[in-house]
Amino acid sequence: MTSPLLPDGQTCLGVLGGGQLGRMFVHAAQTLGFRTVVLDPDADSPAGAAAHHHLRAPYLDADALAELASRCAAVTTEFENVPAAALQTLAASVPVAPAAAAVAICQDRFAEKRHFQRSEVPCAPFATIAADADLAAPGLDALLPGILKTTRLGYDGKGQVAVPSRQALADAWATLGRAPCVLEKRLALQRELSVIVARGADGALVHLPVQQNLHRDGILAVTQVPAPDVPKATARDAVTLAGRLAASMDYVGVLCVEFFLVDDGSLVANEMAPRPHNSGHYSVDACDLSQFDLQVRTLARLPLPAPRQHSAAVMLNLLGDLWQAGPGAPPRTPDWAAVLALPGVHLHLYGKTQPRPGRKMGHLTVTAADPARARAVALQAAACLGLPAF
Repeated sequence: MTSPLLPDGQTCLGVLGGGQLGRMFVHAAQTLGFRTVVLDPDADSPAGAAAHHHLRAPYLDADALAELASRCAAVTTEFENVPAAALQTLAASVPVAPAAAAVAICQDRFAEKRHFQRSEVPCAPFATIAADADLAAPGLDALLPGILKTTRLGYDGKGQVAVPSRQALADAWATLGRAPCVLEKRLALQRELSVIVARGADGALVHLPVQQNLHRDGILAVTQVPAPDVPKATARDAVTLAGRLAASMDYVGVLCVEFFLVDDGSLVANEMAPRPHNSGHYSVDACDLSQFDLQVRTLARLPLPAPRQHSAAVMLNLLGDLWQAGPGAPPRTPDWAAVLALPGVHLHLYGKTQPRPGRKMGHLTVTAADPARARAVALQAAACLGLPAF
């Protein structure tokens, strides 16, 4: 196995993608003493602004990929929609983690669900819709009511339509541009949760605590850790299943697996993210190793001690809606002074200059000695910002 990359102030780590996840990876890498390079086409890239060097080019630009490989000792990705082909090109000349093959699985819902099945990880019953003939398949009745999801590029509720009937299914498929889709049976859910694991090139596997999540309009709104309503046995099962998925892909890096806890108490996998995840942001303030520290360590082949949570935490996602004062009105600044006056509050803004509805502008983590106190202060913070209670 290749030797570890030691933080000597000169060794450089690269990341494809310039959003907030890349920005926090850059911060973690720089804290350890690594130099950083970001490849992202956006001149206002949050990660590019924080990195030592920002290559402003498309992800498949041959010259930019060659320069990234020449500058870096290893390269990772900050989101799953970076073309897997770019990772494959880089891997010919520099170590890449996670590998293109694993990212490609996570980029395609059908491939992902087939991988769940091969790995003996339960998921919702599903069928593919890729042609008119698929709409007439007799087995579809068992999947209705369901949710129609595009196989690629759907995230944060995008590319998804609820379908109660066959006619609604046909209409939804037309609405989605007749793109290849997966029809999933809608399940009766108790909770949504996620597990973040980190796997090294030597197969070492560690994980963060199980996270309980609340989504609004398909976008993560609140994460609570420890998960208040997830039985310990269920949490252990989720960690086991997430680790099994990582091992089955020979995965190297940080992987998030989202699960549904259904009404009968069983777990079903929803989707995987081959990168750090919104639901793991609390780890920066509440754990001795954050998900971004783990990403750096797996990429650099450094030791992976098990992370420890030292504080109970609640994370609130901050969307661009908070800045909206009303139709036609200029953006307003949220009342940060009131929020920052609360104990245990950690505000993280991502450096994005255009607050649009639904856009992730930052997050707020509340830490406390116990879960009840963390939740109480988080509810105060939510009230200060005009966010719904949870």
